[in-house]
Amino acid sequence: MIHATQALLDALGAALCEIAPENPPAPTFEAPKQASHGDLAVTSAMQLAKALKANPRELATRLVAALNAQPAVQQWVDAIEIAGPGFVNLRLKPAAKQAVVAEVLQAGAAFGCQQVKDPRRVLVEFVSANPTGPLHVGHARQAALGDAVCSLLATQGHEVTREFYYNDAGVQIATLARSTQLRLQGFKPGDPCWPTDPENPESKGFYNGDYIQDIADAFARQETVKADDREFTGSGDPEDLDGLRQFAVAYLRHEQDLDLQAFGLKFDNYFLESSVYANGQLEAAVQRMVDSGKTYEKDGALWFRSTDYGDDQDRVMRKREGGFTYFVPDVAYHVNKFKRGYSQCINIQGTDHHGTIARVRGGLQAQGLGIPQGFPDYMLHKMVTVMRGGQEVKISKRAGSYVTLRDLIDWTSRDAVRFFLISRKADTEFVFDIDLALKASDENPVFYVQYAHARICSVLRTWGGEVGAGADLSLLTAPTELALMAKLAEFPKMLSQAAKDLTPHDIAFYLRDLAGAFHSYYAAERFIVDDAALCRARMALLAATRQVLANALAVLGVSAPESMAREDREESAA
Repeated sequence: MIHATQALLDALGAALCEIAPENPPAPTFEAPKQASHGDLAVTSAMQLAKALKANPRELATRLVAALNAQPAVQQWVDAIEIAGPGFVNLRLKPAAKQAVVAEVLQAGAAFGCQQVKDPRRVLVEFVSANPTGPLHVGHARQAALGDAVCSLLATQGHEVTREFYYNDAGVQIATLARSTQLRLQGFKPGDPCWPTDPENPESKGFYNGDYIQDIADAFARQETVKADDREFTGSGDPEDLDGLRQFAVAYLRHEQDLDLQAFGLKFDNYFLESSVYANGQLEAAVQRMVDSGKTYEKDGALWFRSTDYGDDQDRVMRKREGGFTYFVPDVAYHVNKFKRGYSQCINIQGTDHHGTIARVRGGLQAQGLGIPQGFPDYMLHKMVTVMRGGQEVKISKRAGSYVTLRDLIDWTSRDAVRFFLISRKADTEFVFDIDLALKASDENPVFYVQYAHARICSVLRTWGGEVGAGADLSLLTAPTELALMAKLAEFPKMLSQAAKDLTPHDIAFYLRDLAGAFHSYYAAERFIVDDAALCRARMALLAATRQVLANALAVLGVSAPESMAREDREESAA
């Protein structure tokens, strides 16, 4: 069907050139609003009516006549109808829909992938947690979204880099070191010294989780901790505050690596905020902003005219008491991204970062480096509420004050966490229901999809033949078969559009629809039948469906199991 649709698209382009030779619109197909209206819809007649000063239904009639003269239409289209004010609906011949089965089986794991005309070098920054504690459920949602976006872009031929940015200095890290030092000295949360840190008045409080005691104990034992990007050995000296800081950062970076390993996520690069200070990148970025005339001094502080770039107020860059505000190293960091040659940079962050977008983009425009407007792209997500037994879960023993990524995985599974956290639009609230994620029923979306894959594997095991060999696909004419093949054919376009729109949740939606189409087929027809030719054709369709399910799940980083407990009980009934 993919080849048939492309041939029909070329035919539509030729037909449009006939009726509007001077300025033909780009040929496009839409999905009819109702399935009963056909398989493909064309709205070009209504688009051309004003320019050609003609009645849209009259143009539709001319367009239909031009289409009927095209060989591809004669080969693949069963009927063309005009509807409403000028819609042109095409009903495809069964052969057009049946062709997708062979296309899927031939392409295999590559089905749905394509090479765009302008592949880009894309940097996707996500998770980016400071090493002050375990990764929480917000980071988990970022991990699911970010990894899926990277995989989506890769299916379209883009060169993608996954990057993790974190602050390895500053107030939060100083508070971490002080919290660990107090634990090492025998103090604990609740002691009089604990609520605030007198040496760091900007800190809202120490870190209370049990993991702080674990860090202190490991430091006292003079352990060596190793993370993906660093290694450090503890001195065991409670007065060695700098050593405690370095050890705590390495310890928690190691813990975060374990979180990411449990999630099945590997980053290509780790970027330290300290690096933009160490080699003069921050000072150079500030000087370019000053030279641009977009800064001014007021009340002893240096301000950036961010209102010139759509911000609601100007922003302090350098505070009166010294030190830069958070958005300044962000600007320097994004200059670094641009200079590394990435044509697109995507930041996946929580919605609490919304206020920084205008000032960061404005700071980049003030650099005078030719950075495109709207650089970088942002994908903002809302937070996650975790429910268990009908009650909200707020506390983790591991973290002290929030549910961690590894908590979710321990309570459910990696597959459930990935699928659930990608199953809604990023900018919507999400409730992660632990009980639902554990259900082996159709209510559980990840089970529903994986069960479809396992069910197909069960039928194919029982059959035991060579899939696709000599299959007569023209025998696939049952309504549920035609519906399933039409859904398979949607996969490449869905992937392409989701990559363009940065909407990985579309894959989860598609998977549920595809699984639903298969389950309806399973309920309506028997597959292992006496008619050998029909059986072979249905096995080919099942194999193609299994392949597309696996391909889509792979983009989400979710496994495609070949066996599940429930389908084992049904194998003999196929």
